[in-house]
Amino acid sequence: MLKLTTLQSEDNMDIGNALAQMNYLAVVVAALSNFIVGGLWYSKILFGNVWMQSNNFAEDDIKGANMGLIYGKTFVLMLIAAFVLAMFIGPEATLGTGLLAGLFVGVGWVATSMGVNDLFERRSTAHFLVNSGYHVVSFMVMGAILGVW
Repeated sequence: MLKLTTLQSEDNMDIGNALAQMNYLAVVVAALSNFIVGGLWYSKILFGNVWMQSNNFAEDDIKGANMGLIYGKTFVLMLIAAFVLAMFIGPEATLGTGLLAGLFVGVGWVATSMGVNDLFERRSTAHFLVNSGYHVVSFMVMGAILGVW
């Protein structure tokens, strides 16, 4: 049976022990990995044009953004996500459990939640697939990093 949680396990590991055993450098690297995945995912080589079209963005819309603020807040949010994922998979995770946990989180929680928002906001299927696909891949990469490290 695949064990994906450290919050309450067979050997009664508590949250304090999970925090003590956490590899915080791996959490930071996992959070930073989202910038690499996002940079590729939303590039014009992959899905950038579809994403821009699904949001009715023009090149000038992108240029006018405060990217420092956006990247800074993104890092904080992804740091929280990586930390929680590390708690979820535990200190004894492997590459396989990390990838699988990332897939479960990405598809089961993130994509489904985004799907609900997209339905009520009447967003296109393309918008849903591009954004939720990015998060599924991102969580799988984060899980892999946390599992290997």
